[in-house]
Amino acid sequence: MADLQHFTLSQLKQLLDGQNEQLTNNYISQNLAVARNVQISIIKRQFTRTPVIMDEMRILIVTQGWANPIVNLMERHLMTGDLIFVGVNGILQFQEAADNVKGLGFSISNDLFNLAIGNRIPKAFDGHLRDFHFHLQQHEMDFLDQLHHLIYIHTREEGHNSQTTLHLISAYLWYIDNLWNKQEEAYQQTQTREQQLFSKFIQLVSEHGYKNRNIDFYASHLYISPRYMSTLIKKVSGKAAKEWIDDAVITRIKIELKHTDKQVRQISDEMEFPNPSFFCKFFKRMTGITPQDYRTL
Repeated sequence: MADLQHFTLSQLKQLLDGQNEQLTNNYISQNLAVARNVQISIIKRQFTRTPVIMDEMRILIVTQGWANPIVNLMERHLMTGDLIFVGVNGILQFQEAADNVKGLGFSISNDLFNLAIGNRIPKAFDGHLRDFHFHLQQHEMDFLDQLHHLIYIHTREEGHNSQTTLHLISAYLWYIDNLWNKQEEAYQQTQTREQQLFSKFIQLVSEHGYKNRNIDFYASHLYISPRYMSTLIKKVSGKAAKEWIDDAVITRIKIELKHTDKQVRQISDEMEFPNPSFFCKFFKRMTGITPQDYRTL
């Protein structure tokens, strides 16, 4: 059970193996998943309201319906035509979604990504972003659909040429990078400095929050004072900086409790709580139930 903390490609394949009718248009291997018809409802049933960690980078283009996941602490509203990227070790929690929501799925391991991209890495995928999403124009969606279909067709051919596959994957990723750069340039022009600092704060919290719960840590990484940071975060988001940090901690604890066999003491130690008693009191204060009760829900 311990490996269920992470949602890997092999787990995705195992999950869909029991849904043969859904495998018609999906290719899943150890290093690559190209899904022409992602049935999000299947995954949602397995992981409803339970956060999971992505072991590989994931790209989803919504082709039908809508979904409201929480990605790295932030609520996202996805509609038909939206593209979302979740990087390695990103935390995803499935929330509400339309029963008919579908999409084009693409997942790739680090090893295959490095082979496909080579020495020059697209900025969107260089590791400085844990996630992003934006809306596609129809012609952009059509072009990505065609590239996605070519990758899918070629990988399913017996004895397919690996170099062709790598070049197709590279083209797919570079095209998305180009779209992201255009979106990011327009986005930055409309953002205030406070909004930019808030985005950086959320990125830091989603990456370090489960261990670093001191506000000074984040203020120092943003090169501002703790007092100013606290005021800024509250102003931009309506939530205190400490609340965002606590959300990150609780999310990680829930992952550990639901998807590992670790004892409470071990989780408490790994997350650097003073002692298990403090850990349990913190969890109950935040959720209303004990860690043991949450584990058995």
